[in-house]
Amino acid sequence: MARIFITGSTQGLGFMAASEPIAKGHDVVVHARHHQAADAVKRSLIGVRGIVEGDVVTMRAIRSLADQANDVGPFDAIIHNVGIGYRENRRIATEDGLSHVFAINTVAPFMLTALMERPRRLIYLSSGLHRGASAGLDDLSWTKRRWNGTTAYSESKFQDVLLAFAIARRWPEVFSNALEPGWVATRMGGKGAPDDLDQGHRTQVWLAVSDDAAAKVSGEYFYHQGRRDPHPLTRDTGLQDRFVEALEAITGVRLRV
Repeated sequence: MARIFITGSTQGLGFMAASEPIAKGHDVVVHARHHQAADAVKRSLIGVRGIVEGDVVTMRAIRSLADQANDVGPFDAIIHNVGIGYRENRRIATEDGLSHVFAINTVAPFMLTALMERPRRLIYLSSGLHRGASAGLDDLSWTKRRWNGTTAYSESKFQDVLLAFAIARRWPEVFSNALEPGWVATRMGGKGAPDDLDQGHRTQVWLAVSDDAAAKVSGEYFYHQGRRDPHPLTRDTGLQDRFVEALEAITGVRLRV
């Protein structure tokens, strides 16, 4: 039986990813943005082990979430599912001066990884759109460029792969992987999304709990439980290190060795 923490898990793929291991007897702690969402998931997700609350748009809130999660941990696996999509207008998380897409999709998984007790498995959700992006290191928070929601989202998903691969190198005792769930019909994906919704959550659950040799690897990228090639530049170790250094400078949080 595994103990699993899933961010952004009150609806969509996060909720589905929580439901499956609960049904199989695993201990799952979910994350809700606010108290109303926590109450709703408590009623709908029978058997959930615990709920932590926090809107991960600010670094202060991310630190609080990490503290709450550590209080109910440790965990065997952490699924970094929380995220917002490509149809977002530009908004600034004014407390930190960061764009909300960057704060939620990139800063939150980085800070939680750095601040939470190290699990055995780490899973980061990316997107096929990352293949058309760059790391965006020269303008991570979109202060120099005219806003483009699709590009900002795609960059954040590129960055999530960089983070997964950087962790795989730095923490050899941890299975750290990234995946794309497919373009599925969630609130983020939209009603016309063509991929199989039922498959959208299964790879992250498989990576979190499976004893299959294919799931017990690190530094890989997956789609529907099969390995898939990510953007080649996500394998660039120098780029991975520069990205981590940039996030450490922005957040003031060091990624432990």
